[in-house]
Amino acid sequence: MQTAFDPIVVGGRKLASRIVMAPMSRSRAYGAAATPGPSTARYYAQRASAGLIISEGISPSPVGYGYPATPGLYTEVQTAAWRPVTDAVHHAGGVIFAQLMHGGRIGHPSLLRDGAIPVAPSPVRAQAQVFTRSGPQPCVQPRELTAAGITAVIEEFAVAARNAIEAGFDGVEIHAGNGFLVHQFLAANTNARTDEWGGPVGNRIRFAVAVAAAAAQAVGPDRVGVQISPGNPYNDVTEPDAGAVYPELAAALGQLGLAYLNVAETGGIELTPVLRAAWPGVLILNPNSEQRPAGPGRLRLVADGVADMVSFGVLFLANPDLPTRLSRGGPFNPPDPATFYGGGDEGYVDYPALPAAGG
Repeated sequence: MQTAFDPIVVGGRKLASRIVMAPMSRSRAYGAAATPGPSTARYYAQRASAGLIISEGISPSPVGYGYPATPGLYTEVQTAAWRPVTDAVHHAGGVIFAQLMHGGRIGHPSLLRDGAIPVAPSPVRAQAQVFTRSGPQPCVQPRELTAAGITAVIEEFAVAARNAIEAGFDGVEIHAGNGFLVHQFLAANTNARTDEWGGPVGNRIRFAVAVAAAAAQAVGPDRVGVQISPGNPYNDVTEPDAGAVYPELAAALGQLGLAYLNVAETGGIELTPVLRAAWPGVLILNPNSEQRPAGPGRLRLVADGVADMVSFGVLFLANPDLPTRLSRGGPFNPPDPATFYGGGDEGYVDYPALPAAGG
């Protein structure tokens, strides 16, 4: 029987455990260049005992920002700025993938260069607010991507993937959930297209598969993972046909030989075993805590065969040495929600680690 503390091979790399640090936005890439700083390197290095770190969402495009102070990976300056972060993680013995996240219609002109309008599969405004530098603002009606625009965005993901490897990341994760651009193509209420990118399920999954395939061609399929969040209503997404969309998506992605599929179980849990059966590779699960064990209890999901790896978000944020704490059964630092997004080092790199055993 496998446990969460056993090693696993992912994309040809042997990971020390099956405990994953989930991607979490921290909004600390200040300045026009949207680059991480020294504290970001310290933050991720502190958490290098994770079997795998998946970074915060990083924009692959100048029009991909959904939040202020989000880092990017589409310029040489940004690529160089990530190198100290990945070096610090590797020096501490860790493995880190960059999550590429394009906000799509979840954005605002005030967040984009020259007041650009956010793009989306269809000109359907999200009934949601986005946080800007001047406070919460309603989402605007996005600009519908043309066929040429879709091709350009797919190439942006491929370029960002190459930049990530140049920056020292071990791989990339395509964010296809949480109501952001790739998810917007999957959901019928955000994708009203009548061309080959919209309509039937096979067309709506086309963009997600094309983005993953482009990234895989750019850096190798063993360096690419995909995150999905079936049935997640966040950012005004409605998916009554999630049971049809996601098994077909998993099967199509499975043909690419990717490193893993990362399932954020934000909807019901009944789809997870269906996806596990449809997906031929490593399955990472961030469980629905309302219907699954929370905290340390989720480690059982590996032993029970529900998933190959399990991820932790806020618990990892507040506990840099989380695998050690999990192995000891605690204690666990409480998180401070007031410092989750933006700010300085407080609530970022000052959560204490446990004393060394016997110390």
